[in-house]
Amino acid sequence: MTETDRMHPRALQDVTVLDFSHLLQGPFATQQLADMGANVIKVERPGAGDLFRSMTFNNKRLGSSGESPNFLAWNRNKRSIAIDLKAPEARDVLFRIAERADVVVQNFRPGVMDRLGYGYEAFRKVNSRIIYCSGSGYGTSGPYLSRPGQDMLLQGLTGLAAATGRADGPPVPVGSGFADQIGAMNMVFGILTALYWRERSGEGQSIEVNLMSGMLAHQGQEMLAAMNFQEDFQRPCSGIGHPGMEAPFGVYPTKDGYVTIAMSPFAKLVDVLGDESLLEYDRPDRLFSERDRIWQKIAALTSGWKRADLMEAMLAVDIWCGEVKTHLEVEQDPQVQHLGAITSYEHPTAGTVKVVAPAVKMGATPAEVRLPPPLVGEHTTEILREFGFDDATIADLGERKIIG
Repeated sequence: MTETDRMHPRALQDVTVLDFSHLLQGPFATQQLADMGANVIKVERPGAGDLFRSMTFNNKRLGSSGESPNFLAWNRNKRSIAIDLKAPEARDVLFRIAERADVVVQNFRPGVMDRLGYGYEAFRKVNSRIIYCSGSGYGTSGPYLSRPGQDMLLQGLTGLAAATGRADGPPVPVGSGFADQIGAMNMVFGILTALYWRERSGEGQSIEVNLMSGMLAHQGQEMLAAMNFQEDFQRPCSGIGHPGMEAPFGVYPTKDGYVTIAMSPFAKLVDVLGDESLLEYDRPDRLFSERDRIWQKIAALTSGWKRADLMEAMLAVDIWCGEVKTHLEVEQDPQVQHLGAITSYEHPTAGTVKVVAPAVKMGATPAEVRLPPPLVGEHTTEILREFGFDDATIADLGERKIIG
């Protein structure tokens, strides 16, 4: 342990992760481990690297070398080794690292890593304590095995999109990579559980996480209700925020934006809006069966208010409500700023990059942003030296284009 480690202990600083993952699910999982101090070695293709390096929003990139915001979002606090996985010599290099590693993470399509010689059994032969976490769209077998496991596809397949939006419009996917991020959280949960078990038993193990199961688990109450009542939720035509909820639960317009109103005594809202005719709907059966009509009446009233004024009036009587904010408005939100939820790092080509800070606050071993996302193969030489490769061997691997 270095002097820096003693002064600023990190909970996972003795954990080495060999990270073969790409795109979102796996990289977000390993970034969370890295934020807590894990030594994450990102294994990438020489040249092109992680596929997310080539993808971006609206064809916009950051900095002089055109960095992808998609890649930058999920790969801080890692180091990159660029190596050709198909080269036989690469296995010697990576298994030598694996002898001292704790965790392997990968989210290639099922079977790919085994075909390349990097499956769980191969790693277990060189390190019986290894924890091997695999992520996929639909598991490792079954009728959907050959389907692409992409986030929006999973939102559609697992009922989330069908339950979101208005009845007179199409199903609406969530505006974020929700399935992938749930998958990442499940990966972290599995890895930390396996590390704890290994401390007790000395045994490593394999872990399988798939997006479909994760999406179902995170819709537990909706699935339970639908299956046990044998009745699907029906989306409302209005801005009701959940297909199983009654009015006034939903999103409402104002003169200069939108607000959300959740579970609150209906009479309180009627009093704020100043239209006692709404009280005729204040019965549980009518609040659900006539929720579209109630929403329209409430929306006609809220649209005459400025957002700030309506928020002040509702909060004064303890109505559950909130502003609907854009991402740029969120950055300036006083609670977001108070929480320190936005931070930044310096990237060698993209410059100063604003990012969302680690969400979990640890009293003794806080997460921290130590390193920007790496360039492809930026740390290849550094990493190989740490694992005992001499400069002549490293130079020879480079000359033969096995590493980059």
